[in-house]
Amino acid sequence: MVVASYNTFDWAFRGINLNARMYIHVKPMRITILRLGHRIQRDQRITTHVALTARALGAEGMLLDSDDSGIEKSLNEAAARWGGSFYVRRIASWKSEIKKWKEAGGKVVHLTMYGINLPDAIPQIAADRGNLMIVVGAEKVPPEIYELADWNVAVGNQPHSEVAALAIILDRLMAIEGKDALRTQFTGGEIEIVPKKRGKEVISKSITHTRKMWACSVRSMGNWLTRRHK
Repeated sequence: MVVASYNTFDWAFRGINLNARMYIHVKPMRITILRLGHRIQRDQRITTHVALTARALGAEGMLLDSDDSGIEKSLNEAAARWGGSFYVRRIASWKSEIKKWKEAGGKVVHLTMYGINLPDAIPQIAADRGNLMIVVGAEKVPPEIYELADWNVAVGNQPHSEVAALAIILDRLMAIEGKDALRTQFTGGEIEIVPKKRGKEVISKSITHTRKMWACSVRSMGNWLTRRHK
């Protein structure tokens, strides 16, 4: 027996069909990211942020269309440090990966400002109930990706960041699952941040004590990763 509940305001706020019962399912959706067109010298910082956003908001991993071993290593080290099972894996052929994904029954969402707007696409994606590969392009993507994708989706039809687009669609997809993306749990990490109204508290499990930092400034994890793989 499956029992589900939902908050009407929450669904309405996200612009999702209020008939949430049609989205109830037993098997959770798997989401992986395909980072397409990564350029080693130009896109390291943005690709790092794409991966960190994907991990933080519930994706299981990222396939990297590049031979950038440095960023792959740094992101996997970060995932191990902060917990969870997120992975980054370099691939040789993005077309082959999409083919394998679709042959296994998965669906492909391509994020593009030229696609149908997210609120219009979400009910179709939710009703399909397939595992999702989300394509996030760096440079101009090959034209055939528009045909290979099951949905070309725009997070607003205005220019902005691919990181922002990914964050928003992952939040909407987690809502379909009845989950809050911002409450994703990560186990097995070396460090953990304790939410505080003021100040900073970090639990460092590797040294078995808690350090409270009140005055010092902490660099973002994205900056740390950028330095690591240079």
